[in-house]
Amino acid sequence: MIQIAVFSDVHGNLPALNAVLEDMEKRGIHQKFCLGDLVDFAPWGNEVTEKIKALNIPCLMGNHDERIAFDIPVVPLSKHSEEETNARFIAIDHSKKYITEENKKFLSELPFHLKLNYKIGEKHWNIQLVHSGLASNDTYLYESENDEVFADMLRESQSDIVVMGHTHLSFKKPFGNNRWAINCGSVGRSKEENRLASYLILTMGEEQISPEIVQIEYPLEETVRAIGKSDIPDYYAAFLRNEKVSAS
Repeated sequence: MIQIAVFSDVHGNLPALNAVLEDMEKRGIHQKFCLGDLVDFAPWGNEVTEKIKALNIPCLMGNHDERIAFDIPVVPLSKHSEEETNARFIAIDHSKKYITEENKKFLSELPFHLKLNYKIGEKHWNIQLVHSGLASNDTYLYESENDEVFADMLRESQSDIVVMGHTHLSFKKPFGNNRWAINCGSVGRSKEENRLASYLILTMGEEQISPEIVQIEYPLEETVRAIGKSDIPDYYAAFLRNEKVSAS
């Protein structure tokens, strides 16, 4: 039996990342993969990036990583309120100023996709890791999406499982025997009601592959206080508490 962990969307939230990594270690899971978005919205973008580097965790380039690495202009999103739009501009500008040149270089060199193949006995398991989609790292694919969208991803990537992040909402969708489309959720900026840090465990045997979404508590108030002491808008602290306040 082989177990691996997949996580995504840390967004500068070091306490959440530490909690997730500690949980993986307690479970004896040593192979870890990150789907990107290390930066923005909490004040530890450098520390998160440096921890991923120090631990040699394979990591993809998320859309936020790409924007910070290459100084891509911020474009308002129609799905965001005016309040969130204003907060987003300020928070991303904070990252552009705060993330070191060395860490921007690291982010710029991250791969777009990663394909894994594990052989157990006579069985090969093919696992496709993406930040959000096969052609884009900024495609929003939710659980409610037409099944054919995910079936096409599995077919195109020739995978048993495709794992994504980006939306900050976890799900598992089965497609026949041992075939899955999975969103591992978000470590540092969950949009789920419970706001817990989320990640995926894949357990592989010769006959079966089993996905488990794990959601754990972390010292959220530590992150809230750090946002309050930074130039990041209070909007993001209130978001983590699942509250509503005006952006500042």
